[in-house]
Amino acid sequence: MPYGYQAKGTPVIRFRFRPERLQSHTPSVLSPESAYMKDINMAENLVKDLITAGVHFGHRTSRWNPKMAPYIYAKKNQIHVMDIRETVRGLLRAKKYLKRVAEGGSLILFAGTKRQASGIIEREAIRCGMPFVSERWLGGTLTNFRTIRNRLGRLEELEALRASDEINQYSKKMQSSLNREFRKMYRNLNGIRTMNRIPECVVVVDPNKEKNAIREAKALGIATIALIDTDCNPDSVDLPIPGNDDGLRSIELIFKHLADAVIEGKTGMAPPAEAPAIEVPAAEPVA
Repeated sequence: MPYGYQAKGTPVIRFRFRPERLQSHTPSVLSPESAYMKDINMAENLVKDLITAGVHFGHRTSRWNPKMAPYIYAKKNQIHVMDIRETVRGLLRAKKYLKRVAEGGSLILFAGTKRQASGIIEREAIRCGMPFVSERWLGGTLTNFRTIRNRLGRLEELEALRASDEINQYSKKMQSSLNREFRKMYRNLNGIRTMNRIPECVVVVDPNKEKNAIREAKALGIATIALIDTDCNPDSVDLPIPGNDDGLRSIELIFKHLADAVIEGKTGMAPPAEAPAIEVPAAEPVA
C-alpha cells in the first residue's frame, strides 16, 4: 500500500514522538545523569574539540604514505582529511596505557624537537612531572644512558661554579668558554636531568622528525606513542595517534590529554592519607 493511502473504513492512527516522555519513562541507563550518557557527552565534546583544533587535517596528497590509508577519511583540495574516529580511538588507547604506566611509578619520556612542538612538550611534561627532550635529541640518550648521566654531572658542576664566586678567578676568555658550555648543556640536557633510569614509554611528535628516538626505543624494547600525520609510517610506532602534527592547537590538545592521563595515573598511585589515631578508653573493671 503506498504511503499516505488509507483504506475505506480503516481508523487513522497517528504517532507523535515526544522525547520528554521517553526520558521520564525509560530506566536510569538512558538518563542524562547516568555514566553511559556522561561517556557519550564526553566523547562528543572530545570530537568537537579535535575538529575545532584542526586535528583532522593532513598533508598534501602527493606526500602521503600509503600505509596511512586506513586512517584517511577523504581528500579535499589535494589535502588528505583523516578519520576523526581513528584519532579518538588512538588517543583513548594511548591515555589508557599512559595511565597504567604512571600508576606503576615508571617514567615516560616526552620528545618533540619541532619548532611548533618544543614549547608545548616542555610545558606539558613539566606539568605532569616527566622528563622531556624539546631542543635536540642527543644520539645515545637511551642506548648510551650511562654517558648521558655523566654529562649531567658536568652540568651540575658548572651550575655550582656559576653560583659561587669561584668563576671570577678565571680569565675572561675562560669564563666565556664555561658559560657557552653551560648554555649548550643546559639546553640539551635540562629536560632529562630527573631521568634517573630508562623510561618505560617514549611519546613523540612526528616519528619522521624523531626517527633517532624511535630507533633507540625499539632497540631497547621501549614502547612508543606518536602523533602521526599522513606522511608517516604507522608501523614504526606501537600506539599511533593519527592527527595533524604541524598545527600548534592540534599538538597542544593531544598532549594536554596525554599529560592529564599521566597526572591521573600518578594521583591514583599516591598512598592514602593515614587516619588519625583514635584513643580507646580502657575498659572499667567489672564489680
